[in-house]
Amino acid sequence: MNEHKKVFLVRLHKEAAVLVQVAATEGSVPRETGTWMAVFADGVVGTIGGGHLEYQAIASARQRLQGLPAVQEEALSRVVLGPSLGQCCGGVVHLRFETVGAEDASALGMRLGDNLWPVALFGGGHVGHALVEVLSTLPFALTWIDSRDGIFPEVVPEQVICEQSDPVQRAVPFLAPGSRVLIMSFSHAEDLDIVAECLKRQREKGDLPYIGLIGSKTKWATFRHRLVARGFSDQELAQVTCPIGLPGIRGKEPEVIAVSVAAQLLQGIVA
Repeated sequence: MNEHKKVFLVRLHKEAAVLVQVAATEGSVPRETGTWMAVFADGVVGTIGGGHLEYQAIASARQRLQGLPAVQEEALSRVVLGPSLGQCCGGVVHLRFETVGAEDASALGMRLGDNLWPVALFGGGHVGHALVEVLSTLPFALTWIDSRDGIFPEVVPEQVICEQSDPVQRAVPFLAPGSRVLIMSFSHAEDLDIVAECLKRQREKGDLPYIGLIGSKTKWATFRHRLVARGFSDQELAQVTCPIGLPGIRGKEPEVIAVSVAAQLLQGIVA
């Protein structure tokens, strides 16, 4: 459960709130459909994008909390993000207002899904550790996989699941559909087997939108030759990204690589 959702539900057991949610969007807007914030009498949890849009939404929500009859029936509001609002996005946001209390907490816990994208990270090395630190702060559900015992830290973030798999590629068929796969094990032999297993899964299901292999162009040229020998076509090999990370970010420190890879994953998701 993400931190905002946890804080919201805990506080909701003590006092009522108005849940403000982006119900629909048109054109260029600050946040996507499903984004929410909870407005309490003296605080706000979450955000729908900031600026005057959020300021007005908070004011409207607090009017609902006060029980003003003029706003109780306005469950859905259409807001144009134009100059009159001080926001020049140019799009339209439809906001839904809903007064909620302790009795609604359980249902809201299920309804406000964490909207986490699955990521499978193969490798518990320095870059793997740095990636866990970065990805755990973003909307990803991370499965962290290694073939070695004792490689994972004792404490990991809530949305991280650690899995020891030997041989390591045996985990690939059991990955969640839609997983973004990051491959950076301690050996090239393991990396090659993981890539091959991912490509086999793509043949059968085609449900891995990103297969990223850490390494240089030289490493990929070697892997490509060996994967062709295993019967994979050029079209299949084109599904592998190597090197990984955004072009132009050249630092080789684990933390720099982690930020670059995380940005590449986000770029592919929100594009």
